[in-house]
Amino acid sequence: MSKKEAWALRSLGRTGVQVSPIGLGTMMFGGKTDEAESARIIDLALARGVDLVDTADAYGGNETERIVGRALARDGRRKRTILATKLFFPQGPGDDPNARGLSRRHVIQACEASLERLQTDWIDLYQLHRSSADVPIDETLRALDDLIRAGKVRYVGGSMFPSWRIVESLWVAKELGLNRFVSEQPAFNLLDRTAEREVIPAAQSFGLAVLAWGPLCGGLLTGKYDRDHGDAAGRWQDGRDAFGRQVTPAAWEAIDLLREMAKEKSCSVSQLALAWCMAQPGITAAIIGPRTFAQAEDNLGALDVALDAQDFARIDARFPKRSVAVRYYDTAIGVDFRPSRHRSVV
Repeated sequence: MSKKEAWALRSLGRTGVQVSPIGLGTMMFGGKTDEAESARIIDLALARGVDLVDTADAYGGNETERIVGRALARDGRRKRTILATKLFFPQGPGDDPNARGLSRRHVIQACEASLERLQTDWIDLYQLHRSSADVPIDETLRALDDLIRAGKVRYVGGSMFPSWRIVESLWVAKELGLNRFVSEQPAFNLLDRTAEREVIPAAQSFGLAVLAWGPLCGGLLTGKYDRDHGDAAGRWQDGRDAFGRQVTPAAWEAIDLLREMAKEKSCSVSQLALAWCMAQPGITAAIIGPRTFAQAEDNLGALDVALDAQDFARIDARFPKRSVAVRYYDTAIGVDFRPSRHRSVV
């Protein structure tokens, strides 16, 4: 993929909306990244041509959405930004069973709260942060459809939906005449290509955008870790992260190859890993999640890294399609692979 191809805008699924091949993820904002640094990162991303900003009500105890809202309220930039947020995880008191999930009640309440925090009248892409076996999909889709008809949401999508749930949601939407998903946001990176097995092919078949999160495998693909010790400030210590994910020998081999290739191309390991992710078939955008301004600068430099067929073949030979060296996808928080508890309405 040439530099020109890397910088080209891409369609958000079957819609007419155009998005940048890198999306700015904001999970660190309001937590490890203070508001001033967060605003600088947003300014940098927008200045470099990024138009997709991705957040969620679960990030930073709601503070992330407030920070994003204040940053985008300046200089009319909100109108030029494709703003995406998500709902699903608990909101408010932990003992309130209705302040979470995908019920009609929670979908509408969560949307109203996000709109207020984001200081906007509409959400460009409203995503279900996870699927749920506990709520009939038609109840959730009807609520989302009402939000679209009310002008509060423009498009809807999912995140970490198994392929069969993607198909179920599209089928129910078609049968009931409701607005359908336009996107799916799976975990996807060079060390965990699980999404290539079914999710990405399903998205390609039905015209959904794929917004890959975790393209640097939680920082493992930055090249700052090695076999002998971790980074004191990093997520991975002694070959494990806080979620118990384990780095395998195959992962270290892949990282060694990326270090070698990055040196040849005079770029960072993270830039190479991001350039690879953006160039994979079916991928619309890679969602970066920088903690610092310096990380954001580095990540955005991936748009200047050119890869050719020989580069892809070299990586695939060491780490083939659909393979897994670190179980990142399956171990994501809140992933629900259970069958639905409710028979479909159609």
